[in-house]
Amino acid sequence: MRALFGQSIALFASLVGPEHVVETANPAFLAAIGEQRARTGVPLVELVPELGGQGFIALLDQAYRSGESYTGRDVRVVLDAGPHEREAFFDFTYEPRRDAEGTVVGIQVIGVEITQVKHAQQLMTEHRALLEQIARQAPLSEVLDGMARCIEDLTPQEVLVSVLLAGPDGLHLRHGAAPSLPDFYNEAIDGIATGEGVGSCGTAAHRRESVIVTDIGTDPFWADFRDLADRAGLAACWSTPILARDGSLLGTFAMYHRVPRVPQDFDLALARVFAGTAALAIERHHSEHARRDAEARAEAAREELAAAIHTERELRAEAEQRATAAAELAAQMHAAAAEQATVPHPETCQLGGTDGCTAPAELKVADSWGDAAWGCPAHVEEVIVHVRSAFIASEELGGLGAYINRRPA
Repeated sequence: MRALFGQSIALFASLVGPEHVVETANPAFLAAIGEQRARTGVPLVELVPELGGQGFIALLDQAYRSGESYTGRDVRVVLDAGPHEREAFFDFTYEPRRDAEGTVVGIQVIGVEITQVKHAQQLMTEHRALLEQIARQAPLSEVLDGMARCIEDLTPQEVLVSVLLAGPDGLHLRHGAAPSLPDFYNEAIDGIATGEGVGSCGTAAHRRESVIVTDIGTDPFWADFRDLADRAGLAACWSTPILARDGSLLGTFAMYHRVPRVPQDFDLALARVFAGTAALAIERHHSEHARRDAEARAEAAREELAAAIHTERELRAEAEQRATAAAELAAQMHAAAAEQATVPHPETCQLGGTDGCTAPAELKVADSWGDAAWGCPAHVEEVIVHVRSAFIASEELGGLGAYINRRPA
């Protein structure tokens, strides 16, 4: 057995008697239950007491009494307790051991830990669902919230996930998603600056690399936020920057813990996968937002162009109407001038009003209604200024232009 299982990744333990005393166990079995408990000569329930509450010792008792083997597939086991507690999955067999007379004297435990496979399957399932959300252009807040809840469900220990988004200036971080963190905490860190020593997230954003803080209570990065973290019941924070394909900052992805903790390989894998997924979602959101903005600007430009064309048409129609009216007015004035040309020429000015004017009548004025009068130059100029549509009707002067350009006597 030692030759067969000594270097194997399969778990092996030989248990003796109805108390299931661990007679021997290979390194893989001892590593699975925890190196700190690596010893033999004691009942399995004393070595791994948490197995009793999960039904595994009862199954051993049944196999010992009945002499029938038992096989479990894809079985979930919670090992250890407190900060070291971990979830694991196993395929295993309890095989009764018999003496020469056929009496059951013990149980051989043979198994394979499939925790990584199980986690990978869970991760792939959840990751595929998130990618489908992104593909159907679900709102960014919905994708990030779903991602945070997914990670919180995948990890056996309690974890609280937060996603912060880089602000337009790239120097501040804004709230993106944190479904399990208290509101007062999210509000307090919304808008924090990026920079060295600004908590886990601000530092990760500044460095463009992961920052692992295993104990907030003693880490200098959290000096300014330690009281806030204590109020929220947070003891550890691992932050990963979310980077675009060109290396620019999109935000940060953080995993908080209630107790001081060092990340395991599975934790680091989760951070890498979901930071990449968040980057895809954020970049897709930015691209879609930019596309919609461009479409909105194009639509606004089209509307402005249509309005300008409409206005131009209205102005053109109005100009045509004005031109027609001007032509009609000119025709009326020309007719009035011709009609007044035969009116007798008085000797004195007719435009002096009630006071009269004795100056010689030199110019004839008329309007489009056919009224006409003779007057001196001074009163004729007043008429042209103050009377609508008044014009000089003296044919010998050649009209207003000739009068304006006349030479002084």
